[in-house]
Amino acid sequence: MRSKLYVLLLSALLVLLGAAPQAAAAENGEWAVYPAAAKLGSRPYFYLSVDPGTSLTDRVTVTNKTAAPLTFRLYGADAYNTDRDGGFAVRTQQEKQTGAGAWIRPQRTRVTVPARSAVTVPYTLTVPADADPGDHPGALVALDERISPSGGSVAMGVQRAVGARVYLRVNGPTVPALAVEDITLAQDRPLVPGVGGSSAVVSYTLHNRGNVTLNPKVALKAEGLFGRTLLARDLGGVPSELLPRQKIRLTERWSGSPQFDWGDVTLTASAKGVKETGTVSFLALPWLAAGILLVAVPTGFLGLRMRRRRALSGPGTVPGEA
Repeated sequence: MRSKLYVLLLSALLVLLGAAPQAAAAENGEWAVYPAAAKLGSRPYFYLSVDPGTSLTDRVTVTNKTAAPLTFRLYGADAYNTDRDGGFAVRTQQEKQTGAGAWIRPQRTRVTVPARSAVTVPYTLTVPADADPGDHPGALVALDERISPSGGSVAMGVQRAVGARVYLRVNGPTVPALAVEDITLAQDRPLVPGVGGSSAVVSYTLHNRGNVTLNPKVALKAEGLFGRTLLARDLGGVPSELLPRQKIRLTERWSGSPQFDWGDVTLTASAKGVKETGTVSFLALPWLAAGILLVAVPTGFLGLRMRRRRALSGPGTVPGEA
């Protein structure tokens, strides 16, 4: 018996992920979610500042752009950085919410929006008295109740959602902190020296250890023997919003890395007045040269030991008595 698999495919992966916030409402072409008391797109996100132990009220608008009524589940969600590229994403309704998602309470959790119309729903955000100060990003999400077939060989359903970002700051001390962790270097070396090109992949973890959202920049510098600069450049693919307490794994390809060299690769991450570095050492050798060394070094060491033993034993002496 084939079971039907329902997959929650957030349109937030299109609306909430990506680079820096754009001045456009969160929408997928069929419906949009944005702060009330604003024209569509003029106030795309909620920017809120609250003291611990206090509450505030606001309103969210859901607009139906289709020719038929749509019914949504309305809920608050925590935000996080995706493992794939560090983009801005939000938790599903089934996941545990611990920050803004747990503190947002819409007046109505189920709302039907007529065709080509909009419905505005008040909500309350209540911050616990013991909430940590700093940023607690999230979203107000409108989840379509319809389950659409995905159209594959396996029976699968798809639910879509759109969410308006909530940039919430709990008042108190802010501590920006950033770390570059777990740097590795994987080399693709030719078999024979000078034959074919070489490259390397630098992998590293960028960790926001503070309580505020950061816009990090990362620079890579590679130095060879005698301090020669082999590579120096700013890295792309770094998320424009690294959320508090989030870490992401990133990679950077180094084309034309040296075939013969010994040095260090240093990554420098900076944001909001903080700067941290991390370094990994490398030894670049073609496979043939590395193989010769693996054979030559133990053989030379063994020959040295044998010569030393003969010298210690002396002429006419039984080696076992030396």
